[in-house]
Amino acid sequence: MEGDEAASGEEKLSTEIIKATGVTKRFGALVAVDRVNYSLREHEVAGIIGSNGAGKTTFFNLVTGYYPPDEGSIFYRGRDVTRMTPQQRVTLGMTRTFQLTSTFDNLTVLDNLVLVYFRAHRSSSLAKLLLNTCRRYRTEDKIVSTLEMFDLHPVRDRLVTNLSLGEKRRLEIAMAVLAEPQVLMLDEPLAGLAESEIKGILEILGRRVGKQTILIVEHKISHVKDFVERLTVMHEGRIIADGGYEECLRDPEVRRSYWQIDTESQGSRHAPG
Repeated sequence: MEGDEAASGEEKLSTEIIKATGVTKRFGALVAVDRVNYSLREHEVAGIIGSNGAGKTTFFNLVTGYYPPDEGSIFYRGRDVTRMTPQQRVTLGMTRTFQLTSTFDNLTVLDNLVLVYFRAHRSSSLAKLLLNTCRRYRTEDKIVSTLEMFDLHPVRDRLVTNLSLGEKRRLEIAMAVLAEPQVLMLDEPLAGLAESEIKGILEILGRRVGKQTILIVEHKISHVKDFVERLTVMHEGRIIADGGYEECLRDPEVRRSYWQIDTESQGSRHAPG
């Protein structure tokens, strides 16, 4: 019995949830993503890093449907979603955040969460919600616990346009988590935040490990090295390394391209970031 449960658990963890094959994206003469093959497994916590212009956000946009690939295919749970819209992919279970915060700035923090909760957990139309204050949704347990989890309760009635960058970032991630997607995809969620804010957000995201598949795109490896289980390094539109943190750190091409360290030199230069 215990053996069957262990086998079942291993099978669940090994299930491929996202797969990209030969994905390419060009902007004029620039090849932003160059024949990338990538896979993400269920409940995996993975990170994609790279210097500015490495192609990581462009690849992220391809996976989530904001750009169509010029070549290649993208699959979600074995289903070809290459030509699906971002909205259709969200319906399947993929939710993302953006480098720049994506919120309803003319609404309060609480109403932003209510909208997300309503869209994710109620089948009636969004128009019905907009025509109705739906005060009863504001006391839903999941909304209240999300406010507390992300330390947003003190600003729950504040218009989003009046929030600080850190508060807006926490709200955006809270909205993504509240939607309870199967895959939580975060595009540089730590950009522009203070170290104390970064630590707080990573602690919150850490509570999602084992509950969701998480893919995070980040510029600095130091921000995610203790969070992700697997790291993928991109450079000039290609994947140059994939594996554990230490494995990628020692990779000669990563040292040359990402750290800009001369691998033939035995100097004592330290990696940045």
